[in-house]
Amino acid sequence: MMNNVFSHPAMALVLAGSVLAAMAAARPALAATPTDASRYHGMWVTADGHIRQELLPSGRYDEARGTRQSAYQGRYEVRGNRIDYWDDTGFTADGVFVNPDELHHGGMVFYRRK
Repeated sequence: MMNNVFSHPAMALVLAGSVLAAMAAARPALAATPTDASRYHGMWVTADGHIRQELLPSGRYDEARGTRQSAYQGRYEVRGNRIDYWDDTGFTADGVFVNPDELHHGGMVFYRRK
């Protein structure tokens, strides 16, 4: 009777690990590159100053509205010039950086505070 490589548990695990590693290497990266997000870190503010959104290096954001600090908090991801938000309460939103200092999000325009 011929031995099958899969009949030996250790060989089956080695082969399965090699297949998974090859699949992972072939799949394009979906996560944002550090340069995508890092170029937008900092404080973003509406022209009237009422809404202030800080994009933190940790991938979290903290948004203040008027006198209410930390009105909304959650995580964000940047891919290219697009940003996606996931609020801690389950709300989702997105936006577009139209240039390095201007963000359009939720029908509002935010400007980078320097």
